[in-house]
Amino acid sequence: MRSTLVRRSVITASAVSLALMATACGSDKADTKADAKPSEAAATSAAPAAKAKTSAELAGAILVQADLPTHVVKAPSDAETTAAAGAKSDKPECQPLVSAQSMNAVGTAAGTAGTRAVAKGKEPAADASPEEKLKAGLGALGGTTTSVYLSSYEGKGATEAFASIKTAGTACAGGYTGSQAGDSLKITKVAPGAAVTAGDEAVAYTVTGDADGETMTMQLVVVRKGNTLATFSALSLAGTAEQPKDVVDAQVKKLG
Repeated sequence: MRSTLVRRSVITASAVSLALMATACGSDKADTKADAKPSEAAATSAAPAAKAKTSAELAGAILVQADLPTHVVKAPSDAETTAAAGAKSDKPECQPLVSAQSMNAVGTAAGTAGTRAVAKGKEPAADASPEEKLKAGLGALGGTTTSVYLSSYEGKGATEAFASIKTAGTACAGGYTGSQAGDSLKITKVAPGAAVTAGDEAVAYTVTGDADGETMTMQLVVVRKGNTLATFSALSLAGTAEQPKDVVDAQVKKLG
């Protein structure tokens, strides 16, 4: 178990350095299954009338440690944020997905904020054996890490940004490669994720990537709440990430 986790940690380092850029591409079937009603109704209803939130306002609305005691919540470093800004797709039509997953705004946002939430591992008992403590430590390394990013828009910007992600998902059904600072990640398969009912409209995908021959299963959730878009990109060094339901629920609740 230890050797497997260590090897996966090494081969997936590029994915982590891509600011959790577990990019996704969908299909027509994925769109219809993954979108939770009343998403379609919300998309055709009146556009958000509220003024876009500033970055300072979003900084007060994004998750902090007190909001999610089951996770370790910590904002990315300035260096990581700067590197993520250069994330690109090898196919222009897939850029909205790469932007959403690499902690960048899709389209032109008036304000943005980002953080990360790492699921805490189970603490070993006080009298645990060295082997049990090692197992617990390796389990913690394999916990799901979720990149959370908020972006707020004027007018119909959030609705249009959400729609562009879905359009890109359909256009990129055959896969593509995301790159950043010399690292790259190939996406090989996308399937509908567990349905998410949150905000005014939401979509979820389960994404399979190829990291140097090793398979990684990642999760993408995008939620629109009024004129704010929230993206949740999750991966695990153990190779399979869980959909970050607790993170999504806590963040959407905080958006009001």
